[in-house]
Amino acid sequence: MSTISGLEQRLRDLLRERSITQGDFVLASGGRSTFYIDARRTTMAAEGLAVIGALALERLATLGWRPDVVGGLTLGADPVAFAIAAASRGAGRGRAVDAFSVRKEAKTHGTGQRIEGCFFAGAAVVIVEDVITTGRSALEAIGAVEAAGGRVLGVLAVVDREEGGRAALEQAGHAVAALVSATELGLR
Repeated sequence: MSTISGLEQRLRDLLRERSITQGDFVLASGGRSTFYIDARRTTMAAEGLAVIGALALERLATLGWRPDVVGGLTLGADPVAFAIAAASRGAGRGRAVDAFSVRKEAKTHGTGQRIEGCFFAGAAVVIVEDVITTGRSALEAIGAVEAAGGRVLGVLAVVDREEGGRAALEQAGHAVAALVSATELGLR
């Protein structure tokens, strides 16, 4: 019998209370589902940010991933990355982990960057996601980061919908971890 931490249980509770809706939905992937996970209702909540930041840092340590920066495709990845960065500044947490965002397309003004924030060429990177479904958003972020000289350690999601995204990312050669799965949320 496995035990879960208090943080993981609280994340499950928050997701169930705030982010899961039952019904008939068309997902961004075009597929249909009997449930929708709007993780932003948890990842953008004060308590959700605190829980996700702390839990993600624990998971990164367990995995042995030591990123310089964390980030992913805006908008879903942004609060997850910011939560991790903020939590990394806590007492006894070790070195700080900064955050970045990957725009859907490069700016047409200013510096014309696609990656904003604390990213730098040569950085050890963990791509973060709110929800992995097909893995397409994470793969897009990975492509942008690698093109800019980043070294991707893996992908960390808040929720894995268990709909092929993990397999697609792993098949592309990327390690994947999730803080919670659809099965653990009682959705499968």
